Amino acid sequence: MMYPYMTLGDDTEITHSEMKPDGRVKVYIETPDLKDGFHHATCYLPDYSWENIYGYSEKEMAYYRKLIGDNAHLILEFSMRGGFANAANF
Repeated sequence: MMYPYMTLGDDTEITHSEMKPDGRVKVYIETPDLKDGFHHATCYLPDYSWENIYGYSEKEMAYYRKLIGDNAHLILEFSMRGGFANAANF
């Protein structure tokens, strides 16, 4: 299951999985694009391994790497509690 984490001003969606038994969490970034459909990238925490990067420039990826790095502790916490809504008791 993927849980919503953040929506950016350009409609980029960031979602994350539950924490897997091996302690890993999948973070998926997707941005709608009129020409290509969607740009996307996948990061696995806590090791910050990236794969399936499509459509993003190096500058954009630098931004996403920093964003995920700055938010990893929250994403990891929420992944153990069923996403933000469950962690926040909404």
